[in-house]
Amino acid sequence: MSEAHPELADPPPLPAGGLRVTPLGGLGAIGRNMTVFEYDGKLLIVDCGVLFPDVEQPGVDLILPDFASILGRLADVQAIVLTHGHEDHIGAVPYLLAQQPDIPLVGSQFTLALVEAKLAERRIEPFSLTVHEGRTERLGPFTCEFFAVNHSIPDALAVAIRTPAGLVLHTGDFKMDQLPLDGRITDLAGFARLGAMGVDLLLSDSTNAEIPGFVEPEKEIGPVLDAIFAKARGRIIVASFASHVHRVQQVLDAAYEHDRKVAFIGRSMVRNMGIARDLGLLHIPGGLVVGLDEATALPPDRIVLMSTGSQGEPMSALGRMATGDHRHITIAPGDTVVLASSLVPGNETSVYRVINQLSRAGAFVVHKDVAKVHVSGHSPAGELLVLLNVVKPRNFVPVHGEWRHLRAHARLAIEAGVDQDRVIICEDGDVVDLVDGRARHVGHVKSRYVYVDGLAVGDVGESLLTERRILGDGGFIAATVVVDSVTGKVVGGPSISQKGFSEDPTVFNPVLPLIAEALDRAATDGITDPHQLQQVVRRTVGRWVNEAYRRRPMIVPTVVEV
Repeated sequence: MSEAHPELADPPPLPAGGLRVTPLGGLGAIGRNMTVFEYDGKLLIVDCGVLFPDVEQPGVDLILPDFASILGRLADVQAIVLTHGHEDHIGAVPYLLAQQPDIPLVGSQFTLALVEAKLAERRIEPFSLTVHEGRTERLGPFTCEFFAVNHSIPDALAVAIRTPAGLVLHTGDFKMDQLPLDGRITDLAGFARLGAMGVDLLLSDSTNAEIPGFVEPEKEIGPVLDAIFAKARGRIIVASFASHVHRVQQVLDAAYEHDRKVAFIGRSMVRNMGIARDLGLLHIPGGLVVGLDEATALPPDRIVLMSTGSQGEPMSALGRMATGDHRHITIAPGDTVVLASSLVPGNETSVYRVINQLSRAGAFVVHKDVAKVHVSGHSPAGELLVLLNVVKPRNFVPVHGEWRHLRAHARLAIEAGVDQDRVIICEDGDVVDLVDGRARHVGHVKSRYVYVDGLAVGDVGESLLTERRILGDGGFIAATVVVDSVTGKVVGGPSISQKGFSEDPTVFNPVLPLIAEALDRAATDGITDPHQLQQVVRRTVGRWVNEAYRRRPMIVPTVVEV
């Protein structure tokens, strides 16, 4: 098994007739999926998504793939192929097209509709090529054939990429629900045909590689929702991903059966369900969906609110309801709240915080730990083994997953008969060349996290995040002192102000004479440089805070010369 090699240097030139594969996101974390393929000087990108921040990235809105390695070659990009419309696969497209707006986008009808709605907000009008399963498109030197896969969003696709270097299959995200609501199953027959032809490299979804067995059908959620609706006597609020059309369809069906009206809450939910309805993917009986104003005027036992916020996002509709900050909806005793989604790794604390806030307000909260209100959109180990046995790849790279998922998937591939030395575990930025039917690590390109903070992209780095974490953990102390510019003697202060450290205004009184004494000693030693005096102040305050409180706040010293 070939492991990730962080010590690898820049990759050498791609050998003639070889195919280069460079994942720039999606490895080691759930999100930020992006893979670059290179053949004969031309590039093809598969997916371009975002990662959502966790508590270790305060103030960050989104995390993008690092485009640095391809920014100078955007004219060589033949297309961005999008496997499906989830944010972790399409969310970074606007940021890349801001650099080169004429890169073609290739994807299914629903996927492109979601992307185009995002781009319209930025006044970017893309060149889009709509494809569907069974279709083949020539994109420069890349011949791409598309296959239907079942996932937790309609119109998901896998893509087979043919070049003279070999045949690569990228599954995108998939599962093998045999009874899907839309009747669209994963195309195992098509994958078997590829396997018979010979797949030189398989890149496959690893999210549920640790979970044994096979996925449960989405349709099994319907009876559970029906039972919840039958028991509820007040309002019902259902939170789900804003792109999970099949889940929303089952909520609409249950609401119709129990004579309740439905209102969509949250900007992305309203937008996405409108797109799904217009494309015929969401079937809404006449008069079932109403506006929020009309819904709030109805008796509580006649209302269903379909909301965003299933991951505990504080600014989502459900998050604001839980904290009492929503303009129109206040959680009340008797409400039933259904969290119809899984927990994205890293979001557990936020989700359970929202559950507790809702419960405190008197709501009855139903989530996946207490009822079957969610099934995964990703294949567990049993289905991954089926795919490996059908495709029989010569080389294998697990993608889309945390490290534990990638390693578990690699072990499955070896069990399924892939040669151990042809199973390659990568991290973002690793470069893998497929030459003469053999895939190997050949180098590494820079692939850092690129943080979006408000309108700023890339301005926030790890050092700034460290400062933010320190501020959040220990607070902020500003120490100011005025010194004589000639002698370095203290002539004013010192004074201290603080935020987030203590509510006692006298807490720093004991350290003030210590600062003055330390500065006097420095002046006696001939130290008059303001920067050196600032370090004296910083060390003095820091040592005292650590000894007195065992805390490490951010300390900002200011020395003013007169």
